[in-house]
Amino acid sequence: MRFTFRTIDEADVDAMLAWRYEPPYDRYDPAGEDGYRHAIGSPTWFAAVDADDGSLAGFLECRVAEPEVEIGLGLRPDLTGRGIGPSFVAALVAFVRERWAPDAVTLDVFPWNERAIRAYERAGFVRGEEHERTFEDGATKIFLRMRRNL
Repeated sequence: MRFTFRTIDEADVDAMLAWRYEPPYDRYDPAGEDGYRHAIGSPTWFAAVDADDGSLAGFLECRVAEPEVEIGLGLRPDLTGRGIGPSFVAALVAFVRERWAPDAVTLDVFPWNERAIRAYERAGFVRGEEHERTFEDGATKIFLRMRRNL
């Protein structure tokens, strides 16, 4: 499957708000009505990612912190668990490399999400250390940092 990138819009956000993942991946479901709404006009860089057929396949969020780019990503629920993850992540990395030419791309993943971790490793990422992140609502969660040098 090939992927194309474009500016994210309200229709994309509305579609992503309807995404529901099967347990235990339902932790990735949007949190309330504002989940993903921050993508429009965000100080970080967001893109909608379309599949070959033009449908919204996922999204890419980038935080540029020279010389690295940290990415956040999501794949539409019905596309998960089908072996598409490594090619999706590889397309995201290629896009980031072309746009910003960073030394490395990093991402955070829940340490229990071995399915995603395997996809990231197949795309060239290496496991790093676990760390705690605090969110705007005050919640804290443990994540595994992964890195791919370019």
